[in-house]
Formats: sequence, structure tokens, C-alpha cells
Amino acid sequence: MKIDIGCGSAKELGYLGIDCISYPGVDLVCDINKGIPLPDNTAEFIMASRVLPYVSNLFAVMKEIHRISIHKAVVCILAPYAHSFPHVSNPFFKQKFDEYTPRYFTNRFFQPSASPLSPVIPDYPVPSPPFDYRLLRMELFYQYPFNDSLYEAEELEILKTLQSNVVHEIMYHFAVIKKEITPEELETMSRNHYPEPRVLLERRLLSQHRQDFSK
Repeated sequence: MKIDIGCGSAKELGYLGIDCISYPGVDLVCDINKGIPLPDNTAEFIMASRVLPYVSNLFAVMKEIHRISIHKAVVCILAPYAHSFPHVSNPFFKQKFDEYTPRYFTNRFFQPSASPLSPVIPDYPVPSPPFDYRLLRMELFYQYPFNDSLYEAEELEILKTLQSNVVHEIMYHFAVIKKEITPEELETMSRNHYPEPRVLLERRLLSQHRQDFSK
């Protein structure tokens, strides 16, 4: 089963839609802060697009998502990037996301070779979470003008480290881990193509149009 958590009125096609409001197309109305009324080991893919910043207790929600997922299920999260002024000032956002976030979701971190780096967390120990999500893919979506092809990847890496308002959103694909798994299995999974939120289609088309126009 594929599940779209916080689907609103734009549920992903072919997904079971979950939301706290009974929008058209929502299949299951519930407050995910209080649990998800589905059996253990139900989902093979979960979409959580622009919803997790609003939850009251991120670890409690991630624990529920882990519970309803099968081993090696994939969870896609699209979230606002923490170091962007519009997101920092948003009083409705209770959770923040950046490149360090995947380190807090497991006590056995895996760095995919084809993904941007999730840096080691300095100075403070990372407590073991009540679940295990291994990073498969991470992608940054840059704000104008940093989303222009004028910038090299190395320049963007430096810019986002030194200043705010460079990155607008971040997307992760995680593997849900419930049994032993090898780094080789994770690396193979990280090279697969996985679904992503429909809202990214317009962004990617616009980016491709700009690249074609600049040639």
C-alpha cells in the first residue's frame, strides 16, 4: 500500500490519503499527532509532502510511520529548509529540517554515495531514536537566484553554509529498517528511482526550461 500523509485536497494518484480534515479524496481522517489507525507493517511507500513541519512531536509521528511501514519501505519527505527566513519566521512551523536531520533518525547512519552529504553532528551526542530510518537520497531545492545554472555545485555548497536564504526546500527518501541490512543493500536501494511529490514537477519543468533557454 502507498500512503499520502497530509494529502489535503491534492492526494497523490493511487495513494491512500490521510488528513486531519475531510477534504475531497481523503480516505482516512485522523490527527497523526495522536496516532495513525492502521495495522503494523501496512505501507510499502509513504509520502509526507510539506506536512511534518506542523506536527507537535516529530519523533512520535515518525515512530507511527515506522510502525505502519514494512521493512525496507520508503518514506519520502518534502519539507521547508530550516535556514530560510520565510520558514524561520513562520509561527505554524514546529519542526525544522536540513542536512543534519537524517543523522537524528537512526543510530546506524548510512551515507549514500550519490546523495549530498549529511554532515557529522559536532559537539553534542545524538540520542538513539525509537525507530530506524536510513537515508537513501537527499535533494536541495535552491531559491532564486541560486537556482540558476550560473552557480556551480561547489559554490552553492559554500553559499548555503555561510548564509541563509539560499535553499528553499529539502527532500529526503528514507528506508524503513526493521531487520538487519547491509550497506550494499542500502547502496543498491539508494540508486533506485522513487516517487516524489507532484508539486515538484512544475519546479523541475521550470528549471529545465531555464537551462534550455541559457544554452
